[in-house]
Amino acid sequence: MAVLPIRISGDPVLHSPASPVSAIDDELRRLVDDMFETMDAAPGVGLAAPQVGVPLRLFVYSWTDDQDVLHRGVAINPELFVTPTSIEPADPDTESEGCLSFPGPRFPLARGAAAILRATDLDGTGFEIEADGWLARIFQHEFDHLDGLLYIDRLDRAYAKAVTKITRKKGWGVEGNSWLPGIDDLDA
Repeated sequence: MAVLPIRISGDPVLHSPASPVSAIDDELRRLVDDMFETMDAAPGVGLAAPQVGVPLRLFVYSWTDDQDVLHRGVAINPELFVTPTSIEPADPDTESEGCLSFPGPRFPLARGAAAILRATDLDGTGFEIEADGWLARIFQHEFDHLDGLLYIDRLDRAYAKAVTKITRKKGWGVEGNSWLPGIDDLDA
């Protein structure tokens, strides 16, 4: 297993829809193992294949809820059904997200409170998970990556202005920027 470089906002692979996975083979299993290692090293709660430069429709996730239940898995060729997003503004204290492809700051974003994830696992078996709260948010965030969207693309205007300033200051927003968890210090 290896920790992979994570692409930063601006790289074309992050802003284009990913292609369906056509075969579950040893190469895909190796990619998934590397994605888990990368996500854990970052640390993060989810990682989509486009974030490591692979334009395929799959993501990994790992999150422990308030009852100490670990939700960890891979979703290959997922479908996601989401309850409508609230029309209320996002609460900065309880609805702030971050992203490994826009490392550092977190911004509030309203998401659907619940979601149903349908996907395939590494054994080729279909599964369905009904999620609410943070797990539903994680699924929505990672699923967006597969459609070429980052959470920063969905922010309210005031926060989008802050994203533009950060992007300019850090030299992001262009092809080729990445960081390696455990090696790169992004606060420097």
